[in-house]
Amino acid sequence: MIPYVEQPVLRLGPVTLAAFGLIVATSVWAGLVLGRRRFERLGLDRDLGEGLAWWVVAGGFVSAHLFSVLFYFPHELAANPLLLFKLWEDISSFGGILGGALALWLFLRRRAPHLDARTRWAYVDVVAYVFPVSLMIGRLACTLAHDHPGTVTSFPLAVSLARPEARAYVAGVYADAGRSAELPPPDVLARLGFHDLGWYEFLYLAAVVVPVTLLLARRPRRPGTFLAGFVALYMPVRFVLDFLRVSDVRYAGLTPAQWAAAASLAALGAYAARARWTARAGRAVGASLPSTPAGAPDP
Repeated sequence: MIPYVEQPVLRLGPVTLAAFGLIVATSVWAGLVLGRRRFERLGLDRDLGEGLAWWVVAGGFVSAHLFSVLFYFPHELAANPLLLFKLWEDISSFGGILGGALALWLFLRRRAPHLDARTRWAYVDVVAYVFPVSLMIGRLACTLAHDHPGTVTSFPLAVSLARPEARAYVAGVYADAGRSAELPPPDVLARLGFHDLGWYEFLYLAAVVVPVTLLLARRPRRPGTFLAGFVALYMPVRFVLDFLRVSDVRYAGLTPAQWAAAASLAALGAYAARARWTARAGRAVGASLPSTPAGAPDP
């Protein structure tokens, strides 16, 4: 199993820098750099692209907090509405995705209304190309913070509970969820581990999603390919992994992230069905048109 490591913290006088924040900042920087290069490679307006990127980052961070507080901590929010304004606390990756998507749409409508649909999709696809890399780096931060704990297990890739600190952490997670009775005795628990879902996502993104994205980028693709690819690759796995969570709030048996993943997959399926229907209708119309005799002038 993977050894349990507590999140490194750097203290500079009154300032405390946690590894989580530094790694998240690195993920944003990496995304901006990769995005700039991608805009240039595709011949898109780099200045417009950088403006778009900052809108996505800002919208993503604000929405990441709002989504987390509203859907994961509704009782805490009811007790203290000021939690909405503590943007540095409690973030959700799906909130970031939704907020970033909304910011992207608003930017293209307000700052780039002159672009045709195909070019707009090209800008969208740059964001979808970059995002898996940024998310992968961000999940490394989640791995060190252990902020997505799952159930106790003997799975080889789980995080070991051999250390007392690890057992105390997991015991606290189960206690907060009202599930302490499900834990085995301490001597048995010490030989087990826990599913660290941030760690699992990092592995999946690094081994599958990012390599596939980079492979697709080796030659020109139809705009929308990278967005569709991310939804198809990431959402089903995220949906399944969330069943392993211990304390996340659930609505009709599913976490907020599972509902968002299911909605994303449904939207992708609807879009694919509509595209197939449109293409089939176009072929049918083309086949019904009378052919022009050889040598006859075009109408």
